[in-house]
Amino acid sequence: MTAALARPILLRYAAPSELAAAPLHSSVRLSLDGARGPVGVRGTVRDAALFRDAMAALATILESDLRYKGRDRTAYLAYLMKQGKKATAAIWEAQKAFLEGAFPDDAATQGDGSAAKPRASGALDPVLTVHPDEVSIEVFSRDESAYARLAFSSDLFEGREAAHGTAFVDLSPRIVEQIDRLRAYAKVELDAGAARGDAEATRATRATRATPIERSIEVPTTWLRGFLQVQSAATLPAVSCELAPIDLYNALFVLRTRKAKKPPRGLRFELVPGKPPRLILEPWEILIEGHGPPYEGPPRVVRTFGRQRLLALSRLLPHVQRVRAELRGPGLPVFWVLDLGRATLTIALTGWTDSSWASAASFDALMPREGKGGDKARAALDALAGRQLALLRERGPLPLASLAAGGGAEEARAALQLECLRGRVLYDVARRVYRPRELFADPVDERDIRYSSPREAAAHRLLGAPGAVRPTKVHEIAGEGTEIHGEVADREAHRDFAPRFTMDLEGRVSDAWCSCPTFRRSGLREGPCEHMIALRVAYARERAERDALRQTAEGRSLIRAETRTYVRREASGAEVVYRVSLDDRVVHLSWGARAEAPRHQRIWFDTDGEARDAYFKRLDALTSSGFVDADASSA
Repeated sequence: MTAALARPILLRYAAPSELAAAPLHSSVRLSLDGARGPVGVRGTVRDAALFRDAMAALATILESDLRYKGRDRTAYLAYLMKQGKKATAAIWEAQKAFLEGAFPDDAATQGDGSAAKPRASGALDPVLTVHPDEVSIEVFSRDESAYARLAFSSDLFEGREAAHGTAFVDLSPRIVEQIDRLRAYAKVELDAGAARGDAEATRATRATRATPIERSIEVPTTWLRGFLQVQSAATLPAVSCELAPIDLYNALFVLRTRKAKKPPRGLRFELVPGKPPRLILEPWEILIEGHGPPYEGPPRVVRTFGRQRLLALSRLLPHVQRVRAELRGPGLPVFWVLDLGRATLTIALTGWTDSSWASAASFDALMPREGKGGDKARAALDALAGRQLALLRERGPLPLASLAAGGGAEEARAALQLECLRGRVLYDVARRVYRPRELFADPVDERDIRYSSPREAAAHRLLGAPGAVRPTKVHEIAGEGTEIHGEVADREAHRDFAPRFTMDLEGRVSDAWCSCPTFRRSGLREGPCEHMIALRVAYARERAERDALRQTAEGRSLIRAETRTYVRREASGAEVVYRVSLDDRVVHLSWGARAEAPRHQRIWFDTDGEARDAYFKRLDALTSSGFVDADASSA
């Protein structure tokens, strides 16, 4: 089943959000979508500086866009036209139309606060939810690679009055700029609601002469898919570590004062049991010693991407009390939780933008597999999800242990993950509880967001046939990445195809090729073909299965070719890298400091079994010597 192109949404605001300021008093009125019923909160803000800086950081994440933007050459084309050069008006108008379509202005209102023209397509407005214990605002960045949830505790408001529920909030650049000018010594009152009393609404309308805002939005399924699957990723098990605020400051200082000119551009975590976490910024290999509590868990080295977005947190450094990083599987979002006292900011960063095809394997890990267990298993999962949703609506936020009481934790997590994809449940990463949150009045059909394009649907059709998609060769290119070759048996086309692609050191796909007619006709100008996408997902699934099998003796006996990298940090701060490769009857070793040229050794054996035994003995010896497997976990 292919995804629908867009989901139509009609937003109705009684008036634009506004701020009324006086020398010693300010009133912030946030307008909510009136279609969701009586939802809102009001009260006096106890810490105006915290409220101001947190909202500014949230708006920075909302407006962030790291996609490549081509230069606007319309002025130059106009100059060429005046000079009589070959630059026709048609070319000029075509380029203007392309730029306006590729990078639209998604502002909800004009600069004067008046209603903007309805737009055909765009992202959803921020989502405000009033819970019994807090008020949260969720945003998703323009390039679909960063999610943030800002939660204000009920203790932040004096005289709090609330109506629980969820609605969209008008958070235009104009109101954000006004909030940014709030003074910490002034009394600040917050009033967020869909509608006010008749007398108050009349006074507000006369004072501002504002007109209601009503606009229709066609929300792309790619945006909705990314937003909901970030929610789904939050429910997965994670490796957690805590940092001190000074550690975050040091990392931001390096990112602000340096610019990486070559890959990899990752932020690497070194997690050693009993020691504070270490941060390494690539490609400079700058080591930041942690000052937080000791890490408790298995040793890991985790590489994360999307670090440039952490600069949006600079405004919050004076308020940060604790920092927690939650690291999930390869390609999945990295969650950062900032404890701000009476507020909490949770951000999820990914290494992909615009839900690109390079992230197809990550999305595949977040969706329930079709056909697994049959219709009865699916019906049982739906029934369990319905019971858990009803329990959350009745009792409020609950941890997984309470929701899984009397049943299995994995089944409960799968059902809750499904409800997250439907937009009816939110996992609060900061407090590790599930909360009811109705994104829309009716739930999202997860089948509509399963595939981002018809070609991705066709790729999963190929993956559904046993043995149709098979990686044939994995070649690691030193300093560049990994080249993957494969074979795809397309039964509908009655032909076999040979796709291949290269993944760079940051997990992005480049230099792709396929023998199919689609690629021969247009290359990658029309996007990747279904055979490339199928090979990308098959490679990710095979790697995950191989990592699970290698923990058992039976799984190890099937390994004929593999490469693992082990690292150890010496007392001097230098990092020793040990690379061990198994290739049939040959074991290849390379070792040395990361900044130096490594030493090499090749050992030949009579049989592949002897080579395999020597390979795993070498890995066990490295582990006992304090080395950490750098390939065991990568986010």
